[in-house]
Amino acid sequence: MQIDTFKSGFVAVIGRPNVGKSTFVNQMVGKKVAIISNKPQTTRNRILGVMTTPTFQIAFTDTPGIHKAHTELGRRMVHASYEATSGVDCILFMTTPLKQVLHGDEIILENLKKTKLPVFLVINKVDQLKHFNDIDLTIALYKDFYPFAGIYPVSVLENKNLDHLLEDIVRVIPFGPKYYPDDMCSDHSDRFLMAEAIREKILNLTKEEIPHSIACIIDDVKKCPTNEAYTDVYATIFVERESQKKIIIGKNGDMIKQIKEKSLMDIKKILNSKVHLELWVKVKKDWKDRPNDLSTLGYTQENL
Repeated sequence: MQIDTFKSGFVAVIGRPNVGKSTFVNQMVGKKVAIISNKPQTTRNRILGVMTTPTFQIAFTDTPGIHKAHTELGRRMVHASYEATSGVDCILFMTTPLKQVLHGDEIILENLKKTKLPVFLVINKVDQLKHFNDIDLTIALYKDFYPFAGIYPVSVLENKNLDHLLEDIVRVIPFGPKYYPDDMCSDHSDRFLMAEAIREKILNLTKEEIPHSIACIIDDVKKCPTNEAYTDVYATIFVERESQKKIIIGKNGDMIKQIKEKSLMDIKKILNSKVHLELWVKVKKDWKDRPNDLSTLGYTQENL
């Protein structure tokens, strides 16, 4: 590999919750490295997704959605998102078709005015527009608010116009070495990916306050002593109140059974093995505002 012909760089994807950042990173990488749900603040950690081709390698950083934080966890997530914009070669600011610039987007763009890096405006979910020309209003609004290096109306879901965006990302990243092995898609461990898979299933199966009150950790992973074809995975789901624990377990254990069955599908792919999954549910009161609990659950400034 000739460094003077190979390009490699780092790209941060930033924006408010639910604009499609995680779906975009998964699409670019060609593999699921970040969980997805329709709940705000699904992404809690910075997720590195690596895209490698014969001519370039791009490490995309999926970030937590920037929002008005009301808990210590929320404050750490917002901090992590802004931190992700340092040390990169390009920033993608993602939004959706709008008739006015949202206040949340204004705050993000004000912060981005400090950077000298190229910032691309990515307007996702154009497939939801009745008429594609309706995107012109959003483009005009945001173009007046920030001097973007490029503007890209896209549909990540339908893979529309992503090739044009990718071409321009490759254009602005530098020539350099390959930082990650060809087969590496994420910088996170299997344990992290398994815990996130379980949390994703809970996000999609529950509603109201439950999704935001959930944390999950993998306690142990080991070969099954009675059948080597299986891997035993032990995980704990944490909630903030006893009432939430009852919801997660469900009537006659129906909910925890659904969570387990749906999680197994992803965990088998992660480990490339047959799996026995054991889930426990425990109460850790107000863990989102307790620094010690956040550290225990992996939500430290270093890990976010």
